[in-house]
Amino acid sequence: MKSLQIEVFLCRSDNFGVLLHCPETGETASIDAPEFGPIVTAAEKRGWTITHIFTTHHHGDHVEANLALKEKYGCEIIGPRNEAAVIPGIDRTVGDGDEFTFAKRPVRVIETPGHTAGHVCYYLPEDMLLFAADTLFALGCGRLFERSALDMWHSLQKLAALPDETIVYFGHEYTLSNARFALTVDPENARLRSRAELIEMQRKRGDFTIPTTIGLEKETNPFLRAGEPDIRRTLDMEGATNDEVFAEIRKRKDSF
Repeated sequence: MKSLQIEVFLCRSDNFGVLLHCPETGETASIDAPEFGPIVTAAEKRGWTITHIFTTHHHGDHVEANLALKEKYGCEIIGPRNEAAVIPGIDRTVGDGDEFTFAKRPVRVIETPGHTAGHVCYYLPEDMLLFAADTLFALGCGRLFERSALDMWHSLQKLAALPDETIVYFGHEYTLSNARFALTVDPENARLRSRAELIEMQRKRGDFTIPTTIGLEKETNPFLRAGEPDIRRTLDMEGATNDEVFAEIRKRKDSF
């Protein structure tokens, strides 16, 4: 089976547009639909026709182009069952543990409440690909709008349990700010310091910081590292639970 092809581009101000294409079947999925023009431009540049939209959550900067893309391409919109009422044009609803087929491959649905109440991620185990949208960023995680810190901590643990080699595509180019913040709560992490220097250079060149991997995030992303003694000492929270430490990290990032 031929490898899937991926096109990444910017939408809006800092959203990542991602197209996932199978050269064998011709199927093309847009991961969310943040902005009509850039998505169509990217598809036409590659000669692809969008057949699916994998919606992760209901926020406007992820569903804005749903109806326009559906009108242009007749694509099928797949999205979280728990947010179906507020996702424009949704055709098929999915929930935690569900599986469907795209490009002759299984796509597993991982429900990750926290940023929103029904946020889902899409995992393609045969290709080691995870589309995490606003649950897990490079060196960060989404703000907690609709669920608790405990909910988000549990959601992140689901993603951290995937193989370290899993390639992660995320929803926004927040990585430079995330790196600078991460150093304030995990300053002794040599791997993080090295990564932060690389990110500074990448952004100065105008390069994207996407994708990342589960393994790299487990080594450097403080939102996955609430149990680490160095972080707990820095926060003076050595006797706290992991979700309490996570909540404090998220609170500090909100005001960073």
